[in-house]
Amino acid sequence: MPRFYCPLPLAIGTLINLPETTAHHVFVLRLNVGDSIQLFNGEGGVYVATLTLVAKKQVSAELKVFLPEDVELPYSLTLAQALPEASKMDWIIEKAIELGASAIQPLAAQRCVVKLSAERAEKKMAHWQGIIESATEQCGRNRVAHLADVMDVQKWLTQQDMHKRILLSPRTELSLADWSRHHPPQAVTLMIGPEGGFTEAEEQLARHQGALILAMGPRVLRTETAGLAAITILNAAWGGM
Repeated sequence: MPRFYCPLPLAIGTLINLPETTAHHVFVLRLNVGDSIQLFNGEGGVYVATLTLVAKKQVSAELKVFLPEDVELPYSLTLAQALPEASKMDWIIEKAIELGASAIQPLAAQRCVVKLSAERAEKKMAHWQGIIESATEQCGRNRVAHLADVMDVQKWLTQQDMHKRILLSPRTELSLADWSRHHPPQAVTLMIGPEGGFTEAEEQLARHQGALILAMGPRVLRTETAGLAAITILNAAWGGM
């Protein structure tokens, strides 16, 4: 059954006009009146709806059944990812959502090659939000992860964070896998550096602000691999797989 993100108030028995982008998708898929679809608005659960009108620019559906399904992780996880080169961020966000990340925090670190102006950052944010919504539709989640504004890593580190911050670094022997096996599931923020890694000054500031400095193992992972591998380690240890 096709699934669509529909950021509107949803309730059983109501007839709604789907957003333009969703309506276009329904039309392209050649769905017909009477076909069933699933709609979710990011607040949890999913509605089964029946199409009542299918036209090129307008699609309507009646909400029939609510299913309180939830496939979220048993803990809250934020991926704080330093901006990588080219389109790597698209791939990282997509896969992090599939693995259960509840929030994405883009970071501007000293060694980031990508430097975003305010205008470019706004366009990137809209693009990344679309990736989050599409990945959520695809993987069966019914809650949409939060996308935070791009922030300078040093400024971000000085802000209060209710989550345990974990910075992954090759400059330590303490293992994320060992740490996760000896601690219960809890809200965490994984900090991933850019291609050249965080600088020693950034790492020291993170440590000073209470972050744990943990390693992923003897191999140096690419920035687009490290965060996803770390999420997988936590999921395996804490029952999120």
